[in-house]
Amino acid sequence: MLLLVAPFISNCQKNITPTGPGFHEKDGPGIEPGVSAALSRYRSLSLKNISYELSFAIPPQRDQPVQASERLNFVWRCPEKNDKKEKSDKRTAVPLQLDFRDSAGAISSLTVNDRPVPIVLVREHLLIDASLLKEGGNTMGILFTAGDLSLNRNPDFLYTLLVPDRARTLFPCFDQPDLKAVFTLCLELPNDWKAVANAPLQDSLEEGDHKQYRYLPSDKIPTYLFSFVAGYFRELSREEDRPMHFYYRETDSLKLKMSLDSVFRIEARAIRWLEEYTGIPFPFQKFDFVAIPDFQFGGMEHPGAIQYRASTLFLTEGATRDQLIARTGLLSHETAHMWFGGLVTMRWFDDVWMKEVFANFMADKIAHATLPDDNSDLKFLTGHLPAAYSTDRTTGTNPIRQPLNNLQDAGSLYGNIIYHKAPVMMRQLEELMGANAFQKGVREYLRRYAYGNASWPELIRILDAHTAKNLEKWNRVWVEKSGRPQFSYRLKIAKGRIESLNLYEKGEDGSRQVWPQSFKIALVYKDHTEKMPLYMDQPAIRIVAAAGRPTPLYLVFNAGGEGYGLFPIDGTSVSSLFSLPDPLMRASAYINLYENMLGGHAISPGQFLAWIGPGLTAENEELNLGLLLDQLQSVFWRFLPTADRIAAARPLENRLWNAMQQAGSDHPNIKKLLFLAFSNTALDRKAQDTLFDIWKNQYPPAGIRLSEDDYTALATGLALRQYPGWKELLQEQLGRIQNTDNKRRLEFL
Repeated sequence: MLLLVAPFISNCQKNITPTGPGFHEKDGPGIEPGVSAALSRYRSLSLKNISYELSFAIPPQRDQPVQASERLNFVWRCPEKNDKKEKSDKRTAVPLQLDFRDSAGAISSLTVNDRPVPIVLVREHLLIDASLLKEGGNTMGILFTAGDLSLNRNPDFLYTLLVPDRARTLFPCFDQPDLKAVFTLCLELPNDWKAVANAPLQDSLEEGDHKQYRYLPSDKIPTYLFSFVAGYFRELSREEDRPMHFYYRETDSLKLKMSLDSVFRIEARAIRWLEEYTGIPFPFQKFDFVAIPDFQFGGMEHPGAIQYRASTLFLTEGATRDQLIARTGLLSHETAHMWFGGLVTMRWFDDVWMKEVFANFMADKIAHATLPDDNSDLKFLTGHLPAAYSTDRTTGTNPIRQPLNNLQDAGSLYGNIIYHKAPVMMRQLEELMGANAFQKGVREYLRRYAYGNASWPELIRILDAHTAKNLEKWNRVWVEKSGRPQFSYRLKIAKGRIESLNLYEKGEDGSRQVWPQSFKIALVYKDHTEKMPLYMDQPAIRIVAAAGRPTPLYLVFNAGGEGYGLFPIDGTSVSSLFSLPDPLMRASAYINLYENMLGGHAISPGQFLAWIGPGLTAENEELNLGLLLDQLQSVFWRFLPTADRIAAARPLENRLWNAMQQAGSDHPNIKKLLFLAFSNTALDRKAQDTLFDIWKNQYPPAGIRLSEDDYTALATGLALRQYPGWKELLQEQLGRIQNTDNKRRLEFL
């Protein structure tokens, strides 16, 4: 076992009620579960120069405990003693709280400055009497059993995932983002395991059936970014401007052939782009990453040990454009976090959206700069607006920036608003400032707070200095308020020409709130369209450029996809939207119609399904077809009464199947999108029989490639519909699966 702390103390005390000098809650932040905002602020004033020396002995059996040790170093100052308004007697100082969400029995011993002390664990905090601390450098030594909650242990691998406040479930620590620290790690592992951590490996030593990995001190990072992964992994190294190491468990030779080169190439391009945009070289010691089966998120940005969901990285020849774009976006997103979140970290998790919006925003820019045949505006529109609207149209929506009283509630801050509305907001901010001014502000922000912490107000103040616009006023609406605007219009025609076109804005909730933003309105004529850009920062504006133009066939609002809100539908346009020549304009119109349908301002759900039918063959842009099919399945499953859904099933299945067969062989991804939609909507027994035959014979429709994962999805889909013999069907599918992790997944299901 690897021990880096003081000798074991056999007669330690546990669960002692805080008494005596220093244990007076009224003198400082209260002792409560989680990490309160008050405790975070208090410790920010008290602590600096933090470092952890951590050791974990990992047994090969997942049910065996992980024994661990810790040496914690920090500089402490007593806020009460240094506050002239308070007494200077150190004995009046409140106890130092060290976060640990486990039982006191998990701790074997505790020393403070080489002095054995009682173990006092109260409401998820180890309490350290202030009289034991020195003004200046201090050291704690702890022997403990590591908590299993965040170790994510599998039969032959494990990984830590400590965001947002789960470091304290693994080891005692100051678990808040603005107390960055240096981590020195030592792992004891079975001989046939590999491991990767935040810092480079210093050395390794084999001892019998196990080995030790000792790592160099890490860069300065917050506790939620500390990480290691260990287990049976393959390792592939490449030199792409810098050494890169990729750890993975995938064994499918086709997936490996189709994916490995692409993954390294995307990562290298993303780093180069970010270095150029930010003006800051890659800010950490190394760049390694791991593909983890069934990872909880798409990825997690641990410096030096980025974690990804394996299924997103490993694709086959049958991958759709959506899947390829999603892989590029995911890799670029997590790489952008090295600057946005890693190099500069939010002070408190009320600004967790900052790192996420920058990562998404930069990922979109990287994709535009690196993807061949890129249509960045269309990707941005289809990737963000539907998801943002799905939350922001509801009464349960929330502002981009939300207050947070306790870090244990930080998980509630994540969602579509920060991942999808915030990038729209950021693009509007860049448009408002100008791209060059925005970039200069971002560079200043990164330089000023490098390896430290910053809040959104601090960033806004920097950006405000680079523009004449009133960003504080703009910020109050876009960031501090929830909901979306609703637009309406009034068009007057005289003698075959536009006399006036007025546009109105209010909050969808009926408020008079205005979201200042840029977007376009298109006048659609028989042989061309005319787009008119506008900036709306008032409840009502007259579009002067429209006056005197010939009467259009109809109008399309938000024609360039830049805007945000519930835009009106010109009723005369509904039957003609599929014939619009611009794919971006079509996508925006599809979204407008869908949102108006949900709001009761346009056609009914049943009419929407009828309308969408011709689009299955008319729409030849893959991203747009994917959007239409998502809308179709949402309406079919969520907004049709049961009887109507059953009645609509067979006609809809026939439309999807026929559209798939009509799609040309030069559009294999379109054919696959239609097939997947067919399989997802198969309620009718005839359609289910067709799917069963495809699964049983492993003979997909002409022009479509199906992977092992696709066949597993067919099997589980039939089982969910209780297709005759579904239990035997699942067993047969289990026997077909070659990948161990995929087999375990299906066994679990």
